[in-house]
Amino acid sequence: MIGSIVHLARNLRAGFILAREGALGLFDPSALPPSARLALKLARTIERRQAKDGAARLSKALTRLGPSYVKFGQFLATRPDIVGAAAARDLERLQDRMPPFPRAQAVAVIEAALGRPIGDLFLDFSEPLAAASIAQVHKARIRTPEGEETVAVKVVRPGVRERFARDLQAMRAAARLFERVMPDARRLKPMEVVETLARSVSVEMDLRLEAAAVSELAENTRDDPDFRVPKPEWDLTARDVLTTTWIDGIRLNDIEGIARAGFDREALAQTVIQSFLRHAIRDGYFHADMHPGNLFVDGEGRLVAVDFGIMGRLGMKERRFLAEILLGFIRRDYLRVAQVHFEAGYVPPHHSVEDFAQAIRAIGEPIHDRRADEISMAKLLTLLFEITALFDMATRTELVMLQKTMVVVEGVARTLDPKLDMWTASEPVVREWIERHLGPLGRAEQAGRGLLTLAGVIGDLPDLALRAERVLNQMEEVTARGVALNQDSVAAIGRAEARGNRWGVAALWIIAVALMIMLLRGFA
Repeated sequence: MIGSIVHLARNLRAGFILAREGALGLFDPSALPPSARLALKLARTIERRQAKDGAARLSKALTRLGPSYVKFGQFLATRPDIVGAAAARDLERLQDRMPPFPRAQAVAVIEAALGRPIGDLFLDFSEPLAAASIAQVHKARIRTPEGEETVAVKVVRPGVRERFARDLQAMRAAARLFERVMPDARRLKPMEVVETLARSVSVEMDLRLEAAAVSELAENTRDDPDFRVPKPEWDLTARDVLTTTWIDGIRLNDIEGIARAGFDREALAQTVIQSFLRHAIRDGYFHADMHPGNLFVDGEGRLVAVDFGIMGRLGMKERRFLAEILLGFIRRDYLRVAQVHFEAGYVPPHHSVEDFAQAIRAIGEPIHDRRADEISMAKLLTLLFEITALFDMATRTELVMLQKTMVVVEGVARTLDPKLDMWTASEPVVREWIERHLGPLGRAEQAGRGLLTLAGVIGDLPDLALRAERVLNQMEEVTARGVALNQDSVAAIGRAEARGNRWGVAALWIIAVALMIMLLRGFA
């Protein structure tokens, strides 16, 4: 009871701040039921007169509410299926920037996590350079067998886990109330959204998992000449601390700096697109937060990524799906694009493949009447997912994350080269993967894996036969003798039956009394 009151108070405060800063203006009243429309209208009466437009209002409100709500806003930016495309675009501009906490607190966190004094761990340790909702970054120097080395040290914000836990409980209470008051909104799965956020945040707050993400991406890209990632220092990494090699480079949003350094912006734009597609299609593991602040070009002209708190993963089915639909649009083979959706099981089989192909043609044909630099691959995927919703394709979280990341990646690439031909840049990567995995060599490898699986099943047949024989013998014994119950089981069943009878009798008395009252009122 007390917990419910606390959650209600927190949610009322959050609602007041959102309304006061004008963030509720992002909601489309026409999409809400009448009761919710009235509530929205009343809430907007307390809106500040000088409230700004769009993301500025929401950004200010979420920043006032604290780190949990900033992270929630960023998470919703990846789910246009929930908040709508316009709100998602506004939320994309929400910056995860928070005031830094003092260096002394960071030192205390590091010493507690690594079990040694700061002087034994680092030669020097700077003031905070950048701070976000979950952690902040410091610059430090360490001694290695090769000599001194500069590193980046990421430190989890003190008390952030407890703060997130409290706020997530309040969000769960709000989601339950939302489902109860607005049954039509259950299709948006508010409880599932909050639980997904909770899982994502719990992963982000364990920096050992981020170190593992850096390591896996480095292993996948070790032979890529134009892309690299920092190296984690495992001896200086724990749940609350992540240490990686320091990246000296130019941020990709510093267009003038890139030009002064003499780098080829057109080639760099192609590298951005092709690197992302290689990671997604070739490796099935990609950086899902590739905004310009997380991307650099180093002194050798290589693309360098940092901050691996949010990663995306695709299975073989999703990778084949992505590769084939991109190649299908390049070749204008809309029937094949439609068939891929059905083969992946994304569109229910009761729909017509031909009708679906016709709907896809409505997306694909207009882009072939435009110049290559006017075609947005991310916009194409957005329209495709809108069409598939008409054919009962369920929301696939991994594909939505992929599509949203592609929007950001395409924006970065087009900033570097406004005339970038997305199709020419992406075709080599897509074609190489398809030839490798769906050509003769790939099919031979699939057949080999199938034979190994079959051999394993055959090897297990004797054990399976023995298990089946034991199960059949037990079933025959039960059939012949019945089910034996001991005295405790019989007594427990009796007590349960008695309780059920008592509740049944009580219910009947309640109904009888209610009927008597109704009859007496009728006679009166």
